[in-house]
Amino acid sequence: MNNTVVAVYDEYGDAQGAMNALFAEGGFTQADVKLSPAEDSSEGRQQALRSQQDTSDSGGWSIGGFFSSLFGSDQHSDDAGVYSEAVRRGGYMVSVDAQSEEQAERAADILQRFNAVDLDQRASHWRSSGWTGYQSDAPLYTAEEIRNDRDMVSKTIVATSGQQSSDGTPAASTSASTGQAIPVIEEQLQVGKRTVQRGGVRVFSRVTETPVQESVQLREEHVTIERTAVDQPASAADIEAFKEGTIEVRESAEEAVVGKTARVVEEVRVGKEVTERTETIQDTVRRTDVEVEQLGAQGAGMGSGTVAGDDDFRTHWQTAYGSSGGQYEDYASAYRYGANLANQQKYHGYRWDELEPQVRSDWEASHAGSPWERTKQAVRYGWEKMKGH
Repeated sequence: MNNTVVAVYDEYGDAQGAMNALFAEGGFTQADVKLSPAEDSSEGRQQALRSQQDTSDSGGWSIGGFFSSLFGSDQHSDDAGVYSEAVRRGGYMVSVDAQSEEQAERAADILQRFNAVDLDQRASHWRSSGWTGYQSDAPLYTAEEIRNDRDMVSKTIVATSGQQSSDGTPAASTSASTGQAIPVIEEQLQVGKRTVQRGGVRVFSRVTETPVQESVQLREEHVTIERTAVDQPASAADIEAFKEGTIEVRESAEEAVVGKTARVVEEVRVGKEVTERTETIQDTVRRTDVEVEQLGAQGAGMGSGTVAGDDDFRTHWQTAYGSSGGQYEDYASAYRYGANLANQQKYHGYRWDELEPQVRSDWEASHAGSPWERTKQAVRYGWEKMKGH
């Protein structure tokens, strides 16, 4: 008994890749493997969808003829219709004739590796959308219809298997006092997992007839009659036998008797192997950073913990940046940013060379239009003035 393994793919390249792997790794020949449509074109797809009554051998392989030979009756006509509909909607079908259990399992493993479609799930989606069965006179799907159909299938899978979540965003609130609370919002990365259908293969079994012959020796008997002329006196025995009578001599022959017994000679087991893999998710999360700007009196002192005035910052700007052009206002935020660093508890006790990598990362994340290399002197000066350096 032969086994036929069938898989459907959305992409012609996947179907071709599966065929090449069957030849290279599975030990199959071109007589064992069939692809429909044989070429990636509307003409090839139309030719592949010839009716099941078409048994001609001209110009390619007919899906209808294939399913007729596979099932031989209307018992699985629904399966044949689903596969034909998959091809009409832009799919590609690969079938493998396996001669043993080992070959069938090897073929199924290879076909599964190349993104085989879960046809049961796909057919369920079609039926939920109003499809009632394959119609041989229905037109082929256009490229746009194929794309829309697959988008709808993908959305349906995600909607039915995905876990939905929602994140509430707190709004700013005002206390009963005159102060105002500013929410600090921080995103957290949550990584879960869900089960999605990745496709599969379907194994059909069919009964084939193989002519056999055996030789057997048969024995036959034939009665012979001989007459011999004799001239002698009759004896007493001859006189005794001189009366009417009948002698019967029967012939016998052997004939071939044919009997057939059914024996189980092998089993095909189709199972699933579960493997686990670790996937590292890389993403970015956002956080609200609140900068506190200390407002001091014009010309205030510069001791530790005091606030630097704009005059000090302007003087440093004139020395460090004045010759490069631009305006002080282009750097004012950098001076204030450095000054605010000195008031943040988490940065107390740090030297500038220890602090710079973190400060640079925060600055570049919140000031994309102001390069660090251009403004780092202003940030450092603001920090050092507030530290009393």
